[in-house]
Amino acid sequence: MGSGVEIRAASPEEFAAVGDLTVDVYVGEGHVKAESPYVAELADTATRAASAEILVAVRDGAVVGSLTLARPGTEYADIARPGELEFRMLAVSKQARGLGVGSGLLRRVIEIGRAEGFEAVVLTTMPSMQDARRIYDRAGFVHVPERDWKTMAGLPLTVMRLPLT
Repeated sequence: MGSGVEIRAASPEEFAAVGDLTVDVYVGEGHVKAESPYVAELADTATRAASAEILVAVRDGAVVGSLTLARPGTEYADIARPGELEFRMLAVSKQARGLGVGSGLLRRVIEIGRAEGFEAVVLTTMPSMQDARRIYDRAGFVHVPERDWKTMAGLPLTVMRLPLT
């Protein structure tokens, strides 16, 4: 990956930055309302890291992107079925958009999925997340409408899947 961006597992010292970034993107861009109980979950990277894997994109020493990787049957796997690796909470800072950060994080997820023998990678996205949707479409993810679901507040969620086999 160009532009001096490193993709790797987050260190505990980066958890606060990951939480701040994720909340900034989800609330700041209007995907989640500030008063939603989900905001606390987005902010709490340490709790996520106890049962999921947190990946970061780091540029010039700063966290500019992140996502949460959840194996099927674990606490943060909302939609993963057996044989599917799920990722959630993809966030890329406004300043790092267009540098390939989101695509780089996605490539790492796909590499991990292949290395661990998963059949597919799955994700949930929202209609408002147009930038992310473009990345997923380019990577070959396909909408699986029969698996779509809704948030507690009734907002529609879109499930996408990328077969690895």
